[in-house]
Amino acid sequence: MKFPTPRKAAQARAARPRETARGTRSAAQIQRRAGSAIANPAAAPVVAGAERRLRVSTYNIHKGVLRDFTGLRRVARIHELRARLHELDSDLIFLQEVQGQHQRYARRFAQWPAESQELFLSKSPTAQQAFETAYGRNASYLHGHHGNALLSRFPIVGLENRDVSDHALEKRGVLHCTVEVAGRHVHCFVVHFGLLAASRERQLDALLEWIAAAVPAGQPLIVAGDFNDWRNALSERLCAGACVAEVFDSVHPRMLQRAAYFVRDRLAEAGALEPPPMSRLPRMVRTARTYPALVPWFRMDRIYQRGFRVADARVLRGLEWARLSDHSPLVADLELLEDAA
Repeated sequence: MKFPTPRKAAQARAARPRETARGTRSAAQIQRRAGSAIANPAAAPVVAGAERRLRVSTYNIHKGVLRDFTGLRRVARIHELRARLHELDSDLIFLQEVQGQHQRYARRFAQWPAESQELFLSKSPTAQQAFETAYGRNASYLHGHHGNALLSRFPIVGLENRDVSDHALEKRGVLHCTVEVAGRHVHCFVVHFGLLAASRERQLDALLEWIAAAVPAGQPLIVAGDFNDWRNALSERLCAGACVAEVFDSVHPRMLQRAAYFVRDRLAEAGALEPPPMSRLPRMVRTARTYPALVPWFRMDRIYQRGFRVADARVLRGLEWARLSDHSPLVADLELLEDAA
């Protein structure tokens, strides 16, 4: 009897939609809205340039609980985290390690939210609904579950969650949401890849196959999340396979950075320096360091896009962010191109 290889098994799991995805609308409402938009594209309003601009953030929130600086006790940070997220003034927030339910934390922490974290975070501290939400469950256990989520100020017209777990010890998933921006469909993939390099390679294979099948060529696309790709080994293949660019590669660097990379590339051409692994890409800046948040060193989190102009990209560092999660958030200001399909 032949058993499937790990690669084929991961791809087969990725091909099955998870039934654990949920949003603020019912599935029937989402399908009706998506079908109406496709059947009557002329109904989309004519929009001004300002309505094509959006701010995108990605953040691994560590389930809203972090150890204090002594490392001896856990502290719930979910309320502070919500306040800071709303201060970002983002239009799309890609979240990882979102706690859909945790009965032990609910008993342990007096102010633990009664609702799932993506719904709690979607509301401003004044308890007004500010975002539509989508949640994809990745890991389930006796006392709860967690996964990825998308918070959107734009209508969510479609969602699907897929299991891309490569082995039983790490439950990983990718959440795909279609949002309507300026009368167009923008495809958003919330990513959380595994800790093992081989697992990440197979998970990227599954993601690229999914994008090729689900996203028409030329349509706007954002892929963001925690890739755990601290060696930056996946970027080149993701950029080539999905025709995307990393936001920190798209913004204009400072003159000193430009000069440093120019000298590096010339020395590599002359043989005086070993060429960098990413030399085939027109890299002008390096991906932001986001982990650990207190002293960021590893480049774990990324935002990739196509069909947008990148106005700015930055990583938010400092003690105030290190108190909320072990990752630092990324923020990018984008503008949807007029010629995007």
